[in-house]
Amino acid sequence: MKLTQKKIDDYNIELTVTVDAPEFSKAIKRAAKELGERVNIRGFRKGKIPFAVLEQHIGKDALIDEATNELIQKSTREALKILNLVPVTENKADVVTNKEGEDFIFTLTFTPFPQVTLGEYKNLDAEKVVEPVSDEEVDKQIEQMRTHHANLIDAAEDDAIVDGDFITLDYTGTVDGEKFAGGEAKDQPLEIGSHKFISGFEEQLIGAKVGEELTVKVTFPDDYHAKDLAGRDAEFACKINSIKHRELPELNDEFIKKFTTFQTVDEYKANIRKNMEANAERRATEAQQQAVINKAVENMTIDLPPVMIENRVTQMINELDAQLQASGMKLDQYMAFSGMDMDKMREEYRDNAKKAVLTDILLERVAEAEKIGVEQAELNFEIEMMAQMYRTPAKQIAKYLQESGQLFNVANTIRRRKAMKFIFDNMAGTKAETPVEETKE
Repeated sequence: MKLTQKKIDDYNIELTVTVDAPEFSKAIKRAAKELGERVNIRGFRKGKIPFAVLEQHIGKDALIDEATNELIQKSTREALKILNLVPVTENKADVVTNKEGEDFIFTLTFTPFPQVTLGEYKNLDAEKVVEPVSDEEVDKQIEQMRTHHANLIDAAEDDAIVDGDFITLDYTGTVDGEKFAGGEAKDQPLEIGSHKFISGFEEQLIGAKVGEELTVKVTFPDDYHAKDLAGRDAEFACKINSIKHRELPELNDEFIKKFTTFQTVDEYKANIRKNMEANAERRATEAQQQAVINKAVENMTIDLPPVMIENRVTQMINELDAQLQASGMKLDQYMAFSGMDMDKMREEYRDNAKKAVLTDILLERVAEAEKIGVEQAELNFEIEMMAQMYRTPAKQIAKYLQESGQLFNVANTIRRRKAMKFIFDNMAGTKAETPVEETKE
């Protein structure tokens, strides 16, 4: 087999594969044998049909086509192994010549996995910044708990709407004096300050009283999901039907005993602070570790093909789609609700997709360099965790992974995780525990 490689552009190559004529003739005979096992010809048993009879019955072109397909698959595997190339796109195979008695020649066009050169990934440092927890943040947490347990009481007759009130209202929206779809409602509930309506709508209701009628003027955002309304001015004729104020419970020991497992306000505050400080420590550690990974990625030399980023974007959107379906929502509904289309969604995912691809490549190369493997016990543990998550027997999960060819992906995930831990364990300033020598008496 003869191989010739040439670059098409910065990321794609064309590989010309030449198989000598004798090997092609053998492939035609193999094809005849395989076809002879599948066709019925009167007077002959399957697998015992003479070549000349089979050729006459199904035609030489059919034999050559069968041999061509078989030889492309076989030669492609061998060529990629010889050249140590891993395609990141599907191979596009084109036959140059497949005439019997001549060399068989075909081309493969694809994007190969890029060359990677690891930079420094050990002894990297990054500052760990733990944000202090203020009294105001603790108080805010307590206020949220009080708000959660608040009572709603009818506003007095002359009370006006204030921020945080719950109201019901009728409204009719118009653009250039014409009503539009979805712009009208009766007794619509609304929490003032929730920002569920168009920007500026809720703020203009503050100060209004029950029974009052007023006109609210807003401008639909440019990226509004209803394209015919995007960027346009609108007026809403509103009538306030009811107002309820939120009445917060008094913060005292009795309230704390009733709604928490603590006995006093001070105990509860101390626990909130402890949890917030633990979360701040965790966030600081995660940020420090991410900064180290980012440095290791920056130290790596690679020219990443755009198709690898686009493939990861597609994967991330497919994962989002699956999550939405599990919660009873479709992707197109989510996009309409979010005011975006597929192009905009892909654009928003692109930066994170690139970071994810580069991080995966880094970790895979570190695992190779440090000879990090995966033990069967680690694989079994991962399968057990998946079994608990999906409430399915572990044996059934293992069988599915094996049959679907995804067991390798699970093992690779574990391997990357171990490589990441290796990088963290070898950060600058991280010292392994040294055993204490025993004192001889």
